[in-house]
Amino acid sequence: MSGNLNRQLSEQEFDAKLSLADFVVGDSDDPLVPPLAFTQWRQAGAWEATLYEPELLATADARTTINYGGKPRSVINLCSYNYLGLANRPEVIAAARDALSKYGMGACGSPLLSGMTDLHRQLERRVAEFLDREDAMLFNSGFGGALGTISGLLRKTDVAVLDNRSHLSLRDGAVLSRSRVDRFEHNDPASLDAALCRRKGKRQLVIVEGIYSMDGDFASLDGLLDVAESHNASVFIDEAHSMLGCGANGRGAAEHFGVEKRIPLVYGTFSKAFGALGGFVTGRVETLDYLRYYAHSYAYSCALPPAIVAAVLRALEIAGHEPELRDRLWSNAKYFRDHLNAIGIDTGASTTYIMPLVVGDRARMYQLGHELRRRGLFVAPVDFPAVPEDRICFRACVTANHTRADLDEALNIVADTFAPALRHPESLRG
Repeated sequence: MSGNLNRQLSEQEFDAKLSLADFVVGDSDDPLVPPLAFTQWRQAGAWEATLYEPELLATADARTTINYGGKPRSVINLCSYNYLGLANRPEVIAAARDALSKYGMGACGSPLLSGMTDLHRQLERRVAEFLDREDAMLFNSGFGGALGTISGLLRKTDVAVLDNRSHLSLRDGAVLSRSRVDRFEHNDPASLDAALCRRKGKRQLVIVEGIYSMDGDFASLDGLLDVAESHNASVFIDEAHSMLGCGANGRGAAEHFGVEKRIPLVYGTFSKAFGALGGFVTGRVETLDYLRYYAHSYAYSCALPPAIVAAVLRALEIAGHEPELRDRLWSNAKYFRDHLNAIGIDTGASTTYIMPLVVGDRARMYQLGHELRRRGLFVAPVDFPAVPEDRICFRACVTANHTRADLDEALNIVADTFAPALRHPESLRG
């Protein structure tokens, strides 16, 4: 670690030039003892850090209550992933309650040993049918499912080729597999072509996402698939943020762009539009049969609680019967993004219901973050290295449950809070 990080930081001074990326390499003799400079930096930035791990005092609905400054604070919620409002639906809660009464709290075993119930099998079949795939398997975690799928499929002699904006779960899965890892520039077919050319003769897996969770933009699927197919490379798509929210039937970005048949392996999560917990992967029977034994986060981890499985089954049914939820989601997203842009907020390349509110300066972002919460707007602070330093931002997630009154109030809060910076952009650069 560079010497300047070991200087004493006063508890009144938060060094906004530093980020988590500066403390990856330790400088102590004990791996359980973090670098002294990190501890000092955390102490100095205690006020800024209170924006993280907020305590919700109610459901993750369009309006909720959080603990802010030790007091309940009613807020417009643009932080949660409850895209279709299914986490709060009485029918979904009732399904979970019924399963809880019948099956108890937890699965109490891994899927391979004792954790599988008839509900799990039913959900596997329903997900496979929904996505028109041969088979599906369930994971107890979205992160763990992506990690297990990638690490379970790839071997040391293989190559994982990832978009450079890929979620950490996908990158960690590739590293855990011990395969060679290569990257291509975000949504750039020419860069993908160059990456695939570098590893000719190897088994290669191209890994993309339906919607990128920090930028809110779609994968450029047509162009990327053309390149992958020209190299005979297989493709894996992570539809975590696009599943149920995109496509005529809610089957994700691949359906939205009409390329479902060109992608053999589809991953998704239940923690976003389903409003629950867990993940799933769908594909050919032989692929998933192999994964059941080599995806460690499946074989060696407790299965999803049956109550969650029952809730997801009901959520999937509702999403299929109520396409107006998707319509409202997209209408709300366009309304909010158009009005953000009209008042001068940079929303980057977003074309979906996820949008960054770009600040570009760490200290300013934390100041604005506290002011937004004080005024009753709940958005997520996103710092480097999750995004580039010049794109430090807030992430807003619009849902179908937001009313126009909710969105208008949020826009007014953003306009009032960002107003000095919008009038004087140089203030964002510190």
